[in-house]
Amino acid sequence: MAFDATVFEQKEFREAINKLEELLSHSKAILLGAGASSCAGLPLTDHLTERALQSASLCDDSKQILTAIQNFFAGANPASHIEDYLSELVDWLAITARRANRNVPNSTVDIDGVEYSKDQLIQTIKEIKLAIFGEINIEVDSAMHERFVQALHRPLRDGKDNYSTIDYLVMNYDTLIEDALALSQLRYADGLEGGVSGWWNPSTFEDGHLDARVFKLHGSINWAEHSSSFTPLRIAPHLKRNQEQPTKIMIWPASTKYRETQLDPYANLLHRARAVLTPKGGSQRVLLITGYSFGDAHINLEIERGLRTSNGDLTVIAFTSDDEPSGVLQAWYQDNSINEQVLIFADKGFFHAEKKALSVNSIEWWKFENLTEILEGGI
Repeated sequence: MAFDATVFEQKEFREAINKLEELLSHSKAILLGAGASSCAGLPLTDHLTERALQSASLCDDSKQILTAIQNFFAGANPASHIEDYLSELVDWLAITARRANRNVPNSTVDIDGVEYSKDQLIQTIKEIKLAIFGEINIEVDSAMHERFVQALHRPLRDGKDNYSTIDYLVMNYDTLIEDALALSQLRYADGLEGGVSGWWNPSTFEDGHLDARVFKLHGSINWAEHSSSFTPLRIAPHLKRNQEQPTKIMIWPASTKYRETQLDPYANLLHRARAVLTPKGGSQRVLLITGYSFGDAHINLEIERGLRTSNGDLTVIAFTSDDEPSGVLQAWYQDNSINEQVLIFADKGFFHAEKKALSVNSIEWWKFENLTEILEGGI
């Protein structure tokens, strides 16, 4: 269905688009959630959850544990999903590991009346990661993402070179952004040195001639932990070594306190993301958020921290499928100390501090493909 742009004939919505274009002429960062990958053929979080739970990768113990976790989350608002379940498992694993390390006689945890050991939880986590991998490691169409990055990296005004490195804070496990940047001949670093096979080397982010830096804050399906390294390796799929530890996929749930998120690469990536969200020296930075449902409390906290500590130098542009601001976006919109720095493009309106423009019909500018058309100047 074609994007209905007639709403932009109204003065207040045309002004909102003009403001978007003006802000994106500054230094910018992009935060991408699962909704940004849907148009390429990848599942949204709820569909990923449904498919992963039905995966043949799960043994009977894993299915029993996941059923129990689902029951614990009954009635959750917003609805729970596979990352919530993985977070729950990782937290339980931390409990069993801590007890085992202290030689506690009983280091198991009770999950819905059944005792599970550290090894059983590790196995379930591995199986869930394999299930997620199986649903994401599919053929996809990167054309829209190529258009998206090309629109962001071109000068927004004729005769004005607005070149600067763009930071991508990616919540997804897929590699669409990396693929789109490479196919668009844009130089980028994702923290891994090499090519089809590579190793973790965060100094690649320091290259001063990059078009983009990609921070995979929840890991990536093409990162693996092998016996030779606790930090990511990317192993070419045609190599036998790729099959040595196929369950050691380096992806992390949205919130967890377990060891893996306290070490590199997660800690390094989060540190760099925090720096992105805290511009220094009076420099202006814009954070464009699309496809993200604000379900990661840690990331939300980092964004809010940036808003409050940047002395007005960080501006957040958030696209949401909700009719109007809700949840954390509503809180920011209603907070007079930061709401001048927050522009919200909702499904039925534009909200910015005292400014509000409402639409009777859905605008759908939050859809990744529609936002791309706007960025291309097609609206």
